[in-house]
Amino acid sequence: MGSILVNNLGKAYKQYPNHWSRLGEWLLPGNKPRHRLKWVLQDISFQLAPGEAVGIIGINGAGKSTLLKLITGTAQPSTGAVQITGRVAALLELGMGFHPDFTGRQNCYMAGQLLGLSMGEITALMPEIEAFAEIGDYIDQPVRVYSSGMQMRLAFSVATARRPDVLIVDEALSVGDAYFQHKSFERIRAFRQHGTTLLIVSHDRAAMQSICDRAILLDRGRLAKQGSPEEVMDYYNALIAEREGSSLEQVVTESGRVQTTSGSGEASVTAIALENAAGQAQEVLNVGAAVTLRIRVKVHAPLERLVLGYMIKDRLGQPIYGTNTHHLEQALEQVPAGAEIDYRFHFPLNLGAGSYSITTALTSNETHLANNYEWRDLAALFIVMNMNRREFVGSSWLEPQVEIVR
Repeated sequence: MGSILVNNLGKAYKQYPNHWSRLGEWLLPGNKPRHRLKWVLQDISFQLAPGEAVGIIGINGAGKSTLLKLITGTAQPSTGAVQITGRVAALLELGMGFHPDFTGRQNCYMAGQLLGLSMGEITALMPEIEAFAEIGDYIDQPVRVYSSGMQMRLAFSVATARRPDVLIVDEALSVGDAYFQHKSFERIRAFRQHGTTLLIVSHDRAAMQSICDRAILLDRGRLAKQGSPEEVMDYYNALIAEREGSSLEQVVTESGRVQTTSGSGEASVTAIALENAAGQAQEVLNVGAAVTLRIRVKVHAPLERLVLGYMIKDRLGQPIYGTNTHHLEQALEQVPAGAEIDYRFHFPLNLGAGSYSITTALTSNETHLANNYEWRDLAALFIVMNMNRREFVGSSWLEPQVEIVR
């Protein structure tokens, strides 16, 4: 079983105004510093218990890849320390450690030895590596002729040929086809079931929430937040849309879940309800019932354009369905301050049994990144029960008409 302990980790690079300053610092007496420090990571502390899976998210330049390099030892920290127990396998930069002029097979032997495997062990594992990578005869071709997807396939196959105690994966898995991504995550899930500790960088919300126990958000080189994947991903989505004058708030609801609300406040949702065919607000509904999602919006400042969007999420916070009035060609133009708008969305509730939440967004366009008037997670909660349908499994009710020809 492996574990990771990161204590007060920091990384800074020296920046010189010109080449002469660098030379002067080396040669002139007095050891006077002629540089300034550029901190890319500061005061990072967290711990992964044996068998735990933690995801790291953050915008480009937040320090995610630098953090993984410090943890794996490919870069040295300026402050702090890292302690890792167990055998570690890391998949960082795409093709890292591969020599372009050597064949895929030769690179497998080199990469395998760097992971601590003997030549005999690698030889015994080669058939499995080839089968999992599925690159065919390219295994004996120089890596320089590989596509980025082929490099990722081979690198992942070698790094995971034997189950490690600790697996560290950067965003390399985002390269390549959907089939191999699915295959890779299935192997990661299998490793988790057998006790592998996982540290992964990904922007795939579904993967993060299905694999990870916890998530860590990096922002401008600092640890901004850590908690459940749903809580941190909601905070991250609100953070990237935050602008001057905007607010961002998280509160714990009565059900114990964390609700994230952000926005500049030019408009807000004042009421939301899921109604049955009789127009009655309901919290428990039948599979396939005809429903109306009713959302009331108050406008607090003149708006050139107003778009309302909603998203239905399952109990894990994974999106089931979402749309907005921009895509539905129902955006409102030149909305005055003080206006109150009543939106009604009619649809059959073709969902599987379970608990669901609704997220609302008020913006000026198709996403909340341009003008985020209000983004509200967990705006409403409801339960779907199978009261009179045939038994089925899954998150969607897609009952077929069966025809059998003999």
